[in-house]
Amino acid sequence: MRVEGNVWKGLAAGVAGGLAASAVMNQFQALLGRLMEGDERSHGAQSLQQGSPDHGVGRELKERGGDEEEDDAAMRIANVIAEEVFDRNLTREEKQAGGTFVHYVFGVTTGVCYGVAAEGIPAITVGAGLPFGAFIWLIADEGIVPALGLSKPPTEYPPSIHAYALASHLVYGLTTEMVRRAVRRAL
Repeated sequence: MRVEGNVWKGLAAGVAGGLAASAVMNQFQALLGRLMEGDERSHGAQSLQQGSPDHGVGRELKERGGDEEEDDAAMRIANVIAEEVFDRNLTREEKQAGGTFVHYVFGVTTGVCYGVAAEGIPAITVGAGLPFGAFIWLIADEGIVPALGLSKPPTEYPPSIHAYALASHLVYGLTTEMVRRAVRRAL
């Protein structure tokens, strides 16, 4: 029997889960990146695609002078924010820091949504967070990022890159759920 959900506790657990999962996902990708050295990296928002897109927001960034070939989607977003808020482009080091910040904000935000949703719809946690991770991969990496022009279309990447991105997001989803569950029990 489930006790009635508490949105505030779900929010707190989601923050912890999303933050921890973002860190674990980064470490997983660093390890996998070393193992896949020389292979093209993933194209998604959290999977940190590199390479200059030529359409949508990506083209706009390029035209504004804020995009470089080695920038990933999160770095491009950080640069747009800096340009809009501070009226300047970021240096390479600032883009890297800003991209990391954007990645963590996205991870925490999706973690919060998951944590709050789990309070009202407990069935969402079935599968230990793996369906959640797959959903984030599908929506963000395969949908939103290419649609905004922050990456090439998904069809332009080999299956190994999609598998890398999916695996990274499964790690994210699993970690989010494990931490969310532990924090929620402690509250």
